[in-house]
Order: sequence, then structure tokens, then C-alpha cells
Amino acid sequence: MPTHPELPPIAQFLLAILVAVAAGYDIRFRRIPNKLVLVGLVAGLAFNGLAFGWGGLLTAAQGLGLGFALYFPLYLLRARGAGDVKLLAACGSIIGPGNVLWLCLLTAVLGGVVALLMVVLKGRLRQTTFNVAWILRDLARFQAPHKSSEELDVNSTKAMRLPHGALIALGSVALIVVVQMHWGY
Repeated sequence: MPTHPELPPIAQFLLAILVAVAAGYDIRFRRIPNKLVLVGLVAGLAFNGLAFGWGGLLTAAQGLGLGFALYFPLYLLRARGAGDVKLLAACGSIIGPGNVLWLCLLTAVLGGVVALLMVVLKGRLRQTTFNVAWILRDLARFQAPHKSSEELDVNSTKAMRLPHGALIALGSVALIVVVQMHWGY
């Protein structure tokens, strides 16, 4: 894995287009279309394969697999939607496994800040603190939190939900900015 993100300009462009469209759909319709994710996957595999040969295709496949693997457990716990899992996999096919780890980290940090701001602005800090304790308790008991509290199911109307596709887009922008500022790609 590279010690810093390396992201060619074409990959930055493909990533930016994919996540911008996904964020728009997620904010407006609360879903990420499968056709969009499929286009992202094909674009990532094609770009890396054409630009870097079989090694690039392997890197794209590894990024796709790691992106999927990072979010799939959260999907099983109903903490992420299926579209979020597929979007991160598509991003991974474009940017590779090392960069998808950076993307996941940036998305988690920035998403946490956005979530905290929303919780405070909506006056739900006490309830959210209780929910976090509930989640930790259930996970320590090897139970899925959504089974004991409907509010902890991302698919429930009772849950406080964020369009995670928009947060992945925010993490992607941060990744591109970091790459541009520090490594000049």
C-alpha cells in the first residue's frame, strides 16, 4: 500500500463525476441507482486496465473488493444501505485499494463531523448518546442493534438518516484536495 495517496488526474475526474452524481441522487431520492454504480465499476476497470495493463486491472479489482468488504458488514448491521456499499466498491475500482482506505477514513471523519453537527442542531445529542451505548451493548452481545431498536435501522423512517452517498462525495473531494495540495497529481 502506498504511504500516501497517488491518484492520476483521470482517476480524480472519474471519481468526482461518479460521487457528484451519486450524491445528487442520494440527497434527492434517498437512493443510489444501480446503473450509476455499474457505470462507475466499468469506468474504473476500463480506465485502470487500459492505463496500466493487467496490473491496473488487478488493482481495480482489489479496490472494488476492498471497498465492498469495508461497507458490507455495516450493511448487514443495517447501518448502511446497499447503494452505499456498491458506491464505495465502484469508487475502489477507480482509485484502487490503498486509496479506498484513505477515502473510507476521510469519509468516516468528515461524516462524523457532519453527523455530530446534525445531532446538535436537531437537539438529539442525549438520544444519540443513548443510541451509541445501545449499539455498543448489542454488538458486545453479538446481536444486531437494529433487531432490538427500530431507530437503529437505516431503512426505518424512525432513524435519523444521512445521505451517505453525499458523505462519500465529501470524502472524495477531501481525498482529491489532499492529493492536489501535497503530491501535485
